[in-house]
Amino acid sequence: MHYAPSTDDCPLPFSPFKSCTVPRPIGWLSTISKDGVHNLAPYSQWQNLSFDPPLVMFAANQYPDGRRKDTVINSEETGWFVWNMATYALREAVNISAMALSPEEDEFDSSGVTKADCIDAPGARVAESPCHFECRFLSTHRLPGNSPVGTVDVVYGQVMRIHVADEVILPSGKIDIPKIQPLARMGYYDYATIRDTFEMRIPSATELAEDGLEGKPSVQKPR
Repeated sequence: MHYAPSTDDCPLPFSPFKSCTVPRPIGWLSTISKDGVHNLAPYSQWQNLSFDPPLVMFAANQYPDGRRKDTVINSEETGWFVWNMATYALREAVNISAMALSPEEDEFDSSGVTKADCIDAPGARVAESPCHFECRFLSTHRLPGNSPVGTVDVVYGQVMRIHVADEVILPSGKIDIPKIQPLARMGYYDYATIRDTFEMRIPSATELAEDGLEGKPSVQKPR
């Protein structure tokens, strides 16, 4: 089976595109508006870009009526967004926070999660989540689609502060991923969770290459 998405109808009852690019980490992003309203929403187009400095991105499609997502607007206007790790235990809250609410409504309240103060970012983070990135907004790259909902804002940010709950840090200094059970987006209406991990190292990799694979940045100390 093959087809050209730009010119052919999909020969399957469900599109395979999103189900081929799996599993995808979930960008459960919290922001605050310039008027002080908190926002929380999940994005399944979320990824790290580099590690020195740590850079991330998320992609937000428009609403069918052409409105841009609150997360994008808030990030641009305040200069910050916060990533909260989505976990299996928080799956219902993640799903509820995906509902399209008005900009005046607070998804922390509707999804039943608790606000925790950030250190650098002006908004809040999800207290029940074990890991967070406070991200400084860098830029938005807007890509037009074939329809209003196909138009996408790709937002880039730099991770300025990383939070990890002490109880999910192993004696080795690594994060206990099987304990956290991070949530991942699959295709269709499906999700997955990570309960098993294994390690592979590239043979004969140099120390610098190992640092890159680990994601160890150089530290820029104040002058």
